[in-house]
Amino acid sequence: MDADVKNPETPDPFNNSELLDVEIEGRIGVKSFAVHLLGSWRLAGIAIPFLILFLILCFTSAHFFSVLNLVDGILDQQSATLAIAAAGTLVLVAGGLDLSVGAIYGLAAVVSGELAEHHSPVLAIGVALLVGLGFGIINGLIVAYLKINPLIATLAMSFVIAGVALKVSNNNLIVLSENSGFYKFANVYFLSVPSAVWIVLFFVIILTLLLARTNFGRYVVASGGNAEAARLAGVRVNQIRIITFALSGLAAGLGGVIDTSRLLSAQATSGGSGLTFTVLAGIVVGGTSIAGGEGSVPRTTLGVLFIALIGNGFDLLNINVLYQQIVLGLILILAVSIDVWARKRRR
Repeated sequence: MDADVKNPETPDPFNNSELLDVEIEGRIGVKSFAVHLLGSWRLAGIAIPFLILFLILCFTSAHFFSVLNLVDGILDQQSATLAIAAAGTLVLVAGGLDLSVGAIYGLAAVVSGELAEHHSPVLAIGVALLVGLGFGIINGLIVAYLKINPLIATLAMSFVIAGVALKVSNNNLIVLSENSGFYKFANVYFLSVPSAVWIVLFFVIILTLLLARTNFGRYVVASGGNAEAARLAGVRVNQIRIITFALSGLAAGLGGVIDTSRLLSAQATSGGSGLTFTVLAGIVVGGTSIAGGEGSVPRTTLGVLFIALIGNGFDLLNINVLYQQIVLGLILILAVSIDVWARKRRR
């Protein structure tokens, strides 16, 4: 237990959530309404552009609005990214940042691939998930107890994890057979939708409820909004942040397993900084504050899918990928600028 957990005379917030009402929702009345209104505007800020882009692509590409493209071309391909971004939202809301998700994804991919070649699919999936969870916990412990900036801590850990992944795979491409039971994990279709999408949908719903409907979610928001006030209210801030990093590592492990099963191949260098950037961009574009204390898993989902629509549209319309990178960079700058403006207006 942390030394800064609580005053003995302070009621346990895990039994009395009213202590955090002021920190999370603001004072009853005008400020509470303002917080609610700001959340609505953040949702509109991603939902409206998403809808506009979706309609534009429907009219400009004959192949866009088809089951093959929407399900297999977007949802299935983005399933791993969605899972990682959903968990990353909790890390950012709690005041952290995880730049190691790409490396954990790559390690989980090669671990599951190596084990699936010679052992049961259950063992391959279970060990890979535990690897992701384990490195997530290590990240949380480093940030919480060594007091190292999460950006530096997780960036450094990404190099360590990437090195471990290279060692596990001997820097070789792992190729699996389509006849293996491991293939079925992400490729069994139900209602014309692959199991990878259903697994991630379930995972996203769990994290949505966890952040929005539980005391734990309230403490995550409090930890990122004002850590010192949260500690004084009795919140175990260090433990909360460790749990969010653990969930992020678990999600990265799940993403690595899903894509290895889906593609029947794995490589240590898969994921990396490219995946990390895409995940972070989706979270921020979805309206999660980079300063912590505010965020939503459904909005992150829209943010990731919005970026996916941009990439899919560029491919279908045969637009140079160079411009896609420029557009993504400008969108990210705009999203961060809006976040900074919104926080200034709320003060």
